[in-house]
Amino acid sequence: MASSMLSLGSTSLLPREVNKDKLKLGTSGSNPFLKAKSFSRVTMTVAVKPSRFEGITMAPPDPILGVSEAFKADTNELKLNLGVGAYRTEELQPYVLNVVKKAENLMLERGDNKEYLPIEGLAAFNKATAELLFGAGHPVIKEQKVATIQGLSGTGSLRLAAALIERYFPGAKVLISAPTWGNHKNIFNDAKVPWSEYRYYDPKTIGLDFEGMIADIKEAPEGSFILLHGCAHNPTGIDPTPEQWVKIADVIQEKNHIPFFDVAYQGFASGSLDEDAASVRLFADRGMEFFVAQSYSKNLGLYAERIGAINVVCSSADAATRVKSQLKRIARPMYSNPPVHGARIVANVVGDAAMFGEWKAEMEMMAGRIKTVRQKLYDSLVSKDKSGKDWSFILKQIGMFSFTGLNKAQSDNMTNKWHVYMTKDGRISLAGLSLAKCEYLADAIIDSYHNVS
Repeated sequence: MASSMLSLGSTSLLPREVNKDKLKLGTSGSNPFLKAKSFSRVTMTVAVKPSRFEGITMAPPDPILGVSEAFKADTNELKLNLGVGAYRTEELQPYVLNVVKKAENLMLERGDNKEYLPIEGLAAFNKATAELLFGAGHPVIKEQKVATIQGLSGTGSLRLAAALIERYFPGAKVLISAPTWGNHKNIFNDAKVPWSEYRYYDPKTIGLDFEGMIADIKEAPEGSFILLHGCAHNPTGIDPTPEQWVKIADVIQEKNHIPFFDVAYQGFASGSLDEDAASVRLFADRGMEFFVAQSYSKNLGLYAERIGAINVVCSSADAATRVKSQLKRIARPMYSNPPVHGARIVANVVGDAAMFGEWKAEMEMMAGRIKTVRQKLYDSLVSKDKSGKDWSFILKQIGMFSFTGLNKAQSDNMTNKWHVYMTKDGRISLAGLSLAKCEYLADAIIDSYHNVS
């Protein structure tokens, strides 16, 4: 007993090899286990087997979500997080919409259960989201030409569509704007769908390179998928005009391409659900077949609920039924069925006239705050910068982002010197900016632009 206890205290339980040296332990009259007796010092050899995962390298940090991690580690009181696209109040706090709280309370009062949803999601949500996008009275809705299934927000909905493209349009290429949201390329790479870029942003004007965009769409192989941002282009905040949208639709139809809309900001860009859906409805009015991915992260603030949808507009109800069946087939082994909580929130809000009106008012409030901050930033830049630089591009952009035109070195200076955290392509989220911080941000931008090349 004493011997085993002492061997525990001196070394380990593994097989031992006795050394020539002896270990002398002290004595204790009160402890029967500690006696004036010598014990062997032992050594241990551990054979370390190489890991089966040795070939897995460290992944680089996410270029967007990694910004927030760096921001949290910064202890400077002046720090600003303008990286992630999430709405903040004037006090720079997260905001849960009042109408969302009401919808959740309604769910509790009704005693809604947590049973599995069907593969395609909550029927009430799918109906509401399609009608919100196209308009309840639109022919594609009335004639049941839209295949809609609930997806895991915008990202998951895009991924479902990418899988459908890979499976049923083998070899087809997706054209994405240069630049685009950072996750678009990841999604198509993961689905093994080839992609290339079309010109979009003109660094000389910090505006839309419309001629380049049209030329690249024309040159794309016939039957390509053209990924379009329905409103509030991410990251530039630069949208085509209504007249330019008509021309884009013309060229896509001429080349027999398939439009693929990513609609992440309906109602959140302009404050109007209908205005922000105008581009999508233009294509639907023409009888075109196309995809639309939706997200409710921004316009309802349901970031963590992962609620969205993929819609496929088809030429007939029969085609829509078949497409929906294959989307469900793709979803089943991917995640089986979607979560219910966010879907019920959307269905409750859209399905109740009073709550729907409150939601529109809150969207207008959020969009209005961002517009006010955008104007204040512009005013601060103009008043502080005496170089004569034209900063009007900031007012021409729309939505929660502004593409500043700053390069990587200048963006690094924004972070390293001014503690302003942003993506390295020069994008800032105005939704994370307060009126009180506009002048400080203007100082940082002016310094970075003029003093860093």
